[in-house]
Amino acid sequence: MNAIVSNIVLVVAMILTGCGASDGRRNKTKVQQASQTTQLKMKFRADSAYENIRRQVEMGPRVPGTDAHRRCAEFLVSELARHGCDTILVQNAIVSAFNGDELPISNIMGRFNPGNNRRILLVAHYDSRPWSDNEDRESDRHVPVDGANDGASGVGVLLEVARVLGVERPDVGVDLLLVDAEDYGDSSGFSNKEDTWCLGTQYWIQRMPYSADNRPVYGIVLDMVGGTNARFHREYYSNQAAPAVVNKVWGIAAREGLSKTFIDDVGGSIIDDHVFINRAGIPCIDIIECNNAITHSFPPTWHTRSDNMSSIDQRSLQAVGKVVMAVIDSESSSR
Repeated sequence: MNAIVSNIVLVVAMILTGCGASDGRRNKTKVQQASQTTQLKMKFRADSAYENIRRQVEMGPRVPGTDAHRRCAEFLVSELARHGCDTILVQNAIVSAFNGDELPISNIMGRFNPGNNRRILLVAHYDSRPWSDNEDRESDRHVPVDGANDGASGVGVLLEVARVLGVERPDVGVDLLLVDAEDYGDSSGFSNKEDTWCLGTQYWIQRMPYSADNRPVYGIVLDMVGGTNARFHREYYSNQAAPAVVNKVWGIAAREGLSKTFIDDVGGSIIDDHVFINRAGIPCIDIIECNNAITHSFPPTWHTRSDNMSSIDQRSLQAVGKVVMAVIDSESSSR
């Protein structure tokens, strides 16, 4: 154990996950709405989340094993400490990718109210794709992705959530899990290559820092939450494995006036961290843009060189951040 500021840092071994798309299905499912609006005390700032994203991107692509990746992990630990996390857990490991690459990874968790057995888990990946394999030109496909939206956006939102929680201290346990090596998977066929993605999460679920008494009641993954004019459909696997959590989150979004951003319809089926967390027994959903108006799947910048700061929309960040804070507020209010 090492001391970081006034927080305890446990060094363990963890790994992270990747994100791939398979064919989506669309079924209308009615959102269950609350009868009145939550009176939020906790205020989310999109400009702060945007700055968190910019600081990650300016380091360069956060590909495991690179200097940018190492510096980003250090930045995340320091930010969680600065925002007052009660405990910080860092899991270091070496994992093998589908192509034989050995990846040094660090999964990072900041915990608020660690003694509270009623907990929720919020997850985002901070690594970025080593290849722009969705580019049209072959010569561009070997260039690493900046990962402003695919990676940094979810982390940017969670760092802003950490800032607010450090001030407000809600009456519920909150774990912010920043996972690594999510985006190093084999894109040649998602349906039968799912285990090549989400390596860190697959490792993490075997070594979760929970007992039977304090396991999170549910989890929410944030991935690609900062795209231009983003709309978030009910992701298919989330709807299948954790329908009550989807109903809760999309119902809160509707109550907060965000039904045009959180669409009450099922979008694509996505291989992402939530799939493996669900398998570990924690109901978990994915807030992810999976039915873009142009592509009918991921945003047009996905796995391309265009996934940079110009693709980030503060309105999307504000919508997601507001919903996440309202979810936390609802848990605090129910105690």
